[in-house]
Amino acid sequence: MKKVNFAEKLAGFDDLWVPKVVAELNGQLVKVAKCKGEYVWHHHENEDEAFLVLGRLDIHLREGVVRCWRSSITSAARRCAEAYSK
Repeated sequence: MKKVNFAEKLAGFDDLWVPKVVAELNGQLVKVAKCKGEYVWHHHENEDEAFLVLGRLDIHLREGVVRCWRSSITSAARRCAEAYSK
C-alpha cells in the first residue's frame, strides 16, 4: 500500500492547469493540479472525472456553476462540457 501526501506533491511544481499523476488504481490515474484564473471549455470523450478540492474551485457546466470548497469532492461524467475558475 502506498500513501500519497497531496501537500508534498503540490509543493513539487509551480505549473498551473497541468495535472501531475500521483497514483494509479485499477488503470485509473489520480492527478493533482494547481489552478488559478479561468480555464477553457472542454470535455473528455472517454473519461469521467472526480475532483477532490483542497482549496476552492468553481466548475462551470452548461447548466450552471458548482462551487467547491476545501475538503469537498464532486465528479463530471464523460462528455460533460466544463470549465474551471478559482
